[in-house]
Amino acid sequence: MVSCPHRISGVSRFAPVVPAALLVLALTSCTGAPGGGGVHGTPGGTGVRDPYFPKAGNGGYDVGHYALDLTYDPARHHLTGTAEITAKAAEDLSAFDLDLKGLTVEAVTVEGSPARFHRAGQELTVRPRRDLDRGETFRVTVRYAGTPLTLTDPDGSQEGWLRTADGALALGEPTGSMTWYPGNHHPSDKASYDISVTVPKELTAVSNGELRGETTHDGTRTFVWHTAEPMASYVTTLAIGRFDVSRPTVGRRRLPAYVAVDPVSAADSEEVLGRLPEIMDWLELNLGPYPFSSTGVIVDREDDAGYALETQNRPVFPGPTDIRTLVHELAHQWFGDSVTPKSWRDMWLNESFATYAEWLWFEDHGGDTAQETFEELYDHGEDEYEDLWDFPPAEPSSAAHISDSPVYQRGAMVLHRIRQTVGDDAFYDIVQGWATAHRHGNADTDDFTAFVERQAPDEDFAGVWEDWLYGDGKPGRP
Repeated sequence: MVSCPHRISGVSRFAPVVPAALLVLALTSCTGAPGGGGVHGTPGGTGVRDPYFPKAGNGGYDVGHYALDLTYDPARHHLTGTAEITAKAAEDLSAFDLDLKGLTVEAVTVEGSPARFHRAGQELTVRPRRDLDRGETFRVTVRYAGTPLTLTDPDGSQEGWLRTADGALALGEPTGSMTWYPGNHHPSDKASYDISVTVPKELTAVSNGELRGETTHDGTRTFVWHTAEPMASYVTTLAIGRFDVSRPTVGRRRLPAYVAVDPVSAADSEEVLGRLPEIMDWLELNLGPYPFSSTGVIVDREDDAGYALETQNRPVFPGPTDIRTLVHELAHQWFGDSVTPKSWRDMWLNESFATYAEWLWFEDHGGDTAQETFEELYDHGEDEYEDLWDFPPAEPSSAAHISDSPVYQRGAMVLHRIRQTVGDDAFYDIVQGWATAHRHGNADTDDFTAFVERQAPDEDFAGVWEDWLYGDGKPGRP
């Protein structure tokens, strides 16, 4: 029986029964770390209480940088990794958690000293030899190995570590990144990354950011990728396989691009990918300066994943894509990747802007105007999207529905209602100003509505928010 109190999210609780495997950890929290004079901190939270994924992320610290050193053997489906995580304690900590689903942890150190650790579900609880002080920057290193998992989302799609015909593809939205490295896996904690990946020499390993090095040794090749700008873990990616690689320069600032295409998809991808410079030019003109130091695309095979994803710097496509989808995922680099939601409730801030970018592209390239698209959705949207009016964009009904039509299509309709209210010039000022104001940061719906109202103080947005953003059912015709 252990009766020492411990705090979870500020609430004092008691643990009347502790399993034997946890007894050492529980007793340590009462008596202090070896060589210490007693505990002055408390354990960090085991989640950040996200409204849809409450166990995602962890409390008590903020990550500044991940350094991942990975080796993957596709033949054995075996991943070996060392993760060095640099973080800052947000409070006095006697212990803290990392998210890691599956894999076997072999050793953990904090500031170079061995640390006790414990596994329970997706939680890797780490207890340093001494407590960490609030404001202290610390380094935790985790060595791990095993067969990485594929997860099934609440909506039925698969994420995490996906095996492919010639390697693997790692996709992380919303929680899949915890299947291949430990960390604080919630969009509210962004960090820079260095990712080193060793694979058989005939394969290529593509990740986020810029390729800083490529070496060959004893039948293997190692690729070193660096991402300087803050990145949420759900948009980290790793694609391992055979790829045709090109490195054009694109956009108004002649950005370096890294385009990796599976040879099976190469011929059917050539025409659309050839328009990447044009699309980047158009996006920068309409959305403002591109927020990262490089761009690109990863195109795998059609059977490798069931969806495209806006992974930072270079979105991933399952086989050849079309213009609409390419515009959508590249627009996410501004909205989702640079301006990242504070919680998964704010998913519409990602998807509405990316969907509306599609509308604007076709408006500018001989297709329907955004007004025509809006009217068609309003009059006949249920024919294509049966769930269009099931819930308001800012309040998905559950974790299984954060990627449903109201978040995308009705979310885009909210943006169009703003445009109708303020006019084109003010609307584009809002779009670009929003991307600039929260560049490389996090924001939620309240931040957005307040920003819009500040930008257009003479306009009345009450009906837009009440009927279109938060209202139940189909709003009245505007």
